[in-house]
Amino acid sequence: MSDAKIYYNIRETSEITGLPFSTLRYWEEQFEQLNPRKDGHNNRYYTAEDISFIKRVRYIRDELKITRIDAIRRELKNDNRQVDVRIRATEILQRIRQELVDIRSYI
Repeated sequence: MSDAKIYYNIRETSEITGLPFSTLRYWEEQFEQLNPRKDGHNNRYYTAEDISFIKRVRYIRDELKITRIDAIRRELKNDNRQVDVRIRATEILQRIRQELVDIRSYI
């Protein structure tokens, strides 16, 4: 994700986060922290901060196995530094794993 870009449309956000459009729209209804800008045609535009929040919610849901929305909201109120570090570490490990797969394909 480029730091130079200010807004990401829903397609880009879906590709970055790995979530379908429907989940992004649902989470927008469920979490007041997620409030993408909308244009006159109701197209959504997410910021890097929105994407970071989405990744945090996804981590809580998928890795911590907390699936109820109210429980996710409670978890979000806790100190998020540990979650953010784990998310970053997971992203780095996934990138390394992909690089190893790529290297293996060359052999």
